[in-house]
Amino acid sequence: MYNQKAARGGISTNTGFVLLHIDEKNGTPATKIAPLMGMEPRSLSRILARMEQEGLIRREPDANDRRMVRIFPTDMGLEIKAAVKEEVIAFNKELYGRIPAHKLDTFFEVLDNIQHIIKTTSNANSRETVK
Repeated sequence: MYNQKAARGGISTNTGFVLLHIDEKNGTPATKIAPLMGMEPRSLSRILARMEQEGLIRREPDANDRRMVRIFPTDMGLEIKAAVKEEVIAFNKELYGRIPAHKLDTFFEVLDNIQHIIKTTSNANSRETVK
């Protein structure tokens, strides 16, 4: 459903997700966004480059650490972020209107457990690869 709505709005779900996770005032380090999306930094770099070309974001060096780059939404990015946020809220209302809250709570708890297992398994595998 998110994919369909995003496509009708002319963006991808990845673009919407990135915009939702950018701090408008302080910017967000790119290194903080990739783990939230479960993707490698290289893949996120391609998404960010496309978003910058489309005028949705701008990149600025961190004031305290020049090695870090912060991502900020542009005015157009803020407009799309607001629309995406409205869609997410509407979707969540739809879910909670059709599925009992206790079932959704259990579903999200199971998803959190699965994400934790994936994260710890992938971290363990990464350490084994380095050895």
